[in-house]
Amino acid sequence: MANILSAVWPGNPYPRGATWDGEGVNFALFSEHAEKVELCLFDPTGRRELQRIEVREHTDQIWHCYLPDARPGLLYGYRAYGPYDPARGHRFNPNKLLLEPYAKDIVGNLRWSDSHFGYRIGHRNEDLSLDRRDNAAGMPKCRVIDPAFSWGDDRSPRIPWHDMVIYELHVRGLTMRHPDVPPQLRGTYGGIATGPVIEHLKRLGITTVELMPVHAFVDDRHLVEKGLRNYWGYNSIGFFAPDHRYSASGVVSEFKTMVKTLHSASIEVILDVVYNHTAEGNHMGPTLSFRGIDNAAYYRLMPDDPRFYMDFTGCGNTLNLQHPRVLQLIMDSLRYWVLDMHVDGFRFDLASALARELHEVDRLGAFFDILRQDPVLSQVKLIAEPWDLGEGGYQVGNFPIGWAEWNDRYRDTVRAYWKGDGGLIGEFATRLTGSSDLYEHSSRKPYASINFVTAHDGFTLRDLVSYNGKHNEANREDNRDGNDNNLSWNYGAEGPTDNPDINTQRARQKRNLLATLLFSQGVPMLLAGDELGHSQSGNNNAYCQDSELTWLDWDLSEEDRELLAFVQRVIRLRREHPVFHRRHFLQGKRIHGADIKDIRWLKPDGTEMSDHEWDHDFARSLGMYLSGEALNERDRRGRPIRDDNFIVLFNAHHEALHFALPDLPPGGCWQVLLDTQYKAGLAADGCYAGDHGYELQGRSLVLLMDSQSR
Repeated sequence: MANILSAVWPGNPYPRGATWDGEGVNFALFSEHAEKVELCLFDPTGRRELQRIEVREHTDQIWHCYLPDARPGLLYGYRAYGPYDPARGHRFNPNKLLLEPYAKDIVGNLRWSDSHFGYRIGHRNEDLSLDRRDNAAGMPKCRVIDPAFSWGDDRSPRIPWHDMVIYELHVRGLTMRHPDVPPQLRGTYGGIATGPVIEHLKRLGITTVELMPVHAFVDDRHLVEKGLRNYWGYNSIGFFAPDHRYSASGVVSEFKTMVKTLHSASIEVILDVVYNHTAEGNHMGPTLSFRGIDNAAYYRLMPDDPRFYMDFTGCGNTLNLQHPRVLQLIMDSLRYWVLDMHVDGFRFDLASALARELHEVDRLGAFFDILRQDPVLSQVKLIAEPWDLGEGGYQVGNFPIGWAEWNDRYRDTVRAYWKGDGGLIGEFATRLTGSSDLYEHSSRKPYASINFVTAHDGFTLRDLVSYNGKHNEANREDNRDGNDNNLSWNYGAEGPTDNPDINTQRARQKRNLLATLLFSQGVPMLLAGDELGHSQSGNNNAYCQDSELTWLDWDLSEEDRELLAFVQRVIRLRREHPVFHRRHFLQGKRIHGADIKDIRWLKPDGTEMSDHEWDHDFARSLGMYLSGEALNERDRRGRPIRDDNFIVLFNAHHEALHFALPDLPPGGCWQVLLDTQYKAGLAADGCYAGDHGYELQGRSLVLLMDSQSR
């Protein structure tokens, strides 16, 4: 093996990773328990190992060296020597090439074979045995990058929380079938940055895109062997590198260009990040990076038997954020994506796992403390998926100030209400107004609630109203995977049907669910494709489906175009009227001695709901009066905010009913702005006096505005 880079200098223990300084490259790797570390250099194809360099400098558990002749583009990996003693938590195996945790770029695909496992597959001693085969030929490689990029005057749009409309999207799925995106850019970061996609987002009214995982990740072996792949990407192996399968150019700067382009259109970028576990799985998983560098430091091991892993994620392992170097890794990764990649925030997958100290979730734990005091990270958007799979992991409403949360109680309540379930009027009203029962006690605002009806995990909106049960046969798990409790209803036929009555009901229910979402206090999150009528044929767990099943179809039918126009219109109404996106919780009482309450709850006879009536099981209809005159909020310059007065009428019953409207001064009337019984929600022109009332159709929502207000 020839020495292609003869000069090796001591280098520095900081910064971590491979850092090009304009003259050479510094390498720094943490391992507390390793006895020896080698840096392995490869040819540009990654197939041939050219040189191994023993990293002799060791400072504060950081192994480091400097190669003055190295340049960006150099491919590398590591080998770590130490005890292979799984019973004590150590799994060093120098026969395995390892990806560096701080790698800014990871290239090549993992080609699965038994050689990627630190033990002999099929051996009677299982993972206690040692595999001596070299795995480098089938491993991806780390690549040194030049971080230079011309950001110009790029800056975060910094959309106020209460003004946000989030669009959860998959980088590949969004554009793979988009006819106006150049073929070479479809399914890539570059595809999102194209004019047709930006135009769609702007016309729709999106302020913030939330990208499903883009950190470098691995396709699970069992999926590859079935001809499938890990489409969603919740299987991270590199927390600094954008995944190459979404890159048309093969360079990191493509991601930066996407962010810069979205920012120029005043659209924020939030990343869905997976710091709770890695792709290395449980004790029978492969050795790809962290496990071989320092298993006992990077992972939470069972205290009484460190051969095995503590698993709060359902994915085989849990990262050990109790270790300061692992916690530092996560914080360095987050800061890198903000400072170097210019993203605007993060949604943390299974966030409760990050907050566990010994066993219990601790909202005062080190993870939250460090984030809150960090001058960079405390200023970006932080969103929690507030649960994990461990005991006590469900923590909706319990995250600290500065955090928003995916609110699954909102999702379930809204789905159940429109499905026609009884006894929900009280909780439905609470969810509509920002879920104060969950967030107000900790001094958080309505925008702590990320409201959603659908997300990547579960039915699409179209499937929610088209299927009673899941249909996940394509996942090749005999339909055992996925949630069985979907609160869905097919209205008389399972899946697609030619029955016009059923299709009319389904279309109306889609409008009801979307209008409810967008007229609720809190931050609405729309699943990409719901506005287009996207279906996954009843698959509610399409994590392994990289195909037309999950790729959005932009060839819209007339019904799809009507739905798109409806969503655009409702988002515009929300944006134009601050009464629908308040910064503070509604009080339901007179504000500062005014004659009118900020909100009133109305029965069909026009009178206000009494306390005992909220518990009526038969009640499925409700009116919500929102006063724009009693907002009690001010704009950024301290001026009082005023808006129109609105009534939103909800009827989840299958029969129509007459809804009395509040009286107005002479000459006033209630103008109908939206009625979901009509296609695109466009109601017939007309104003309704209080003594006239409104005929509210079964399973419909109506928005009315006081013509004389403001």
